Order: sequence, then structure tokens, then C-alpha cells
Amino acid sequence: MNTPPSIAVLLAAYNGEKYIREQLDSILNQRGVDLSIIISVDKCNDSTLSIVNGYASKYPSIIFILPYGKKYGSAGNNFTRLLCEVNLKPYQYISFADQDDIWLPNKLSRAVSEMKRNSADAYSSNVTAFWVTGKKKLLKKSYAQVDFDYLFESPGPGCTFLISRTLTELVQSHLRVKLEKGKTFWMHDWYCYSFARYNGFSWYIDPEPMMMYRQHELNVIGANSGWQGFIQRFKTIMNGGGFDKVLKQACFIGQEQSLPIRLISTNKRLGMLQLFFISWECRRQPFHKIMLSIACLIFFIKGYDSNEID
Repeated sequence: MNTPPSIAVLLAAYNGEKYIREQLDSILNQRGVDLSIIISVDKCNDSTLSIVNGYASKYPSIIFILPYGKKYGSAGNNFTRLLCEVNLKPYQYISFADQDDIWLPNKLSRAVSEMKRNSADAYSSNVTAFWVTGKKKLLKKSYAQVDFDYLFESPGPGCTFLISRTLTELVQSHLRVKLEKGKTFWMHDWYCYSFARYNGFSWYIDPEPMMMYRQHELNVIGANSGWQGFIQRFKTIMNGGGFDKVLKQACFIGQEQSLPIRLISTNKRLGMLQLFFISWECRRQPFHKIMLSIACLIFFIKGYDSNEID
């Protein structure tokens, strides 16, 4: 008889009373895996803590809650706490969970099987975004990976991730050292992907959507769908904010000698022209490749000055 794979699901919660029950129920309904759900609750002003305490009382061998009372201020900081504090040794895999999505019952078992089939160290997938209006939309992240995409983007929402313990322990060690030195980064999911790819680990992006990705006014990133999303992304690129985030994360991970990072860091028009010629190796989605190419040409014409990165 095969022993089911052991998985730690790290769930970051904050003011999640509206949807967290549905999220927890969908995780508890996962098939073919041995689960532990470890929850960090950011200091709330709603009943989130009471709700998860109730679940922990009902499932004491599955659900564990880290000590409560500190304000983390963002989902990224809350997930960082989980990554740094959780003992990973009892588990074969580590997964992330938001507080408001709905997982399909075979989400984790499929992730394990696809990781094994593709000899991958980590996994993410497409998702189905859904709105209260009933609208649904496939968010495709499974475009072919290219040489430098990890420097510029995540492989999908962190709530789709499944990562081997070996890789997660390296992430944990790296985070602890950096945070002790007062260094910070932006998003935990993009960071994990970039760290993995840069250090030679294999990452598989599944074209099959294995969860319902809830869209509402409190989403940190969300679907960014339609022209409004396009305009917002392009504004971020053109005001320099996008490249500044790329540089900050690259510095955090130690990727300063990667070719795109060196080109951006020159603060010279020639660097932007050279980046233009490799821009199709920096994003996966064709439309995003075009956006980056256009931005490089514009910065070549008008110049680009990055903010200083510590």
C-alpha cells in the first residue's frame, strides 16, 4: 500500500471571516495526501482568529495555528513568517494557501503526480478566476518558460505552488539570513520562483487549472483582467516601478550579474536597447513580451534612471 505524500499547507490569514471557512473546507477535502494546515493570522479586527481556532479544535491533528498578536502588514510578510518559523522536516512538500479561494479536491494529488512525472522540484498551475457576478475566466500562466522570465514574473499565484522540502529548506535558510540583515522583498511567490530557477531547480507550470481563484476588492494582485489591468501594468512599467521591483528582488537574491539585471542597472539608453533585443527571453506571455519590448524602446529614447537599491 502506497503511503500518501505528506504536505504542509501554509495559510496566511487577515480579516478573512467572509471566505475562510470555504477555503479551509476545500483544503480539508483534498484526496490522496497526508495534510497539515499551518495558519498564521495577522492581527485582525474581525472573527478570523475565532473561526480558525474553531477548526483547529475540530481537527487538532491537522490544523495548527502559530502564536497570534503581531501585525505583519501584508500577505507577503505573513507568508515570510510561515516560511521562516515552520519546521519543514516532517513534510515531503510545502504548499501555500490564501484565505479566500476554493481548491478542487485533487489539487494537491495532481500537483504531486505532475511534479514526479516532470522530474520537477516545484509546481504551479493555471487558475480559474471567478467573481461574485458569476463571471469566470481562465488565467493562463503556463506559457513556455524562457531564459530570464523568473527575473520579471511569477509562474502563477502562490496559492497554486507545491515545492519540495529540499528547495523550501534552502528558501527558508536564505530568508532567515537576509531578514536578520534587515533586507526585504516584495512578493513571496515571485521570490520563491526566482530563487528556484536562478539556483538551477526545475519548475513545472501545469496548464490544468486546479483551483477557483476568488476576485474581490481586497485582492493584493488579482486577475488584472481587461484593458484596465493592461493600463495599470503598463503605467507601472513606464513610471519605473516595475523595473525597480525587478532590481530590488534581484539584489535580495544575489542576481546582480544576470544579463538583464546588469542592463537595467546601467541607467543608460544603450542598456535599454540591449534589453530590447533580449526582451522575448524575459517574459513568457507573448503580449507581455510586446509590452516589455515597447517599454525598452521608450526608455531608450527618453532615458531611464532606476531608484537606488540597497
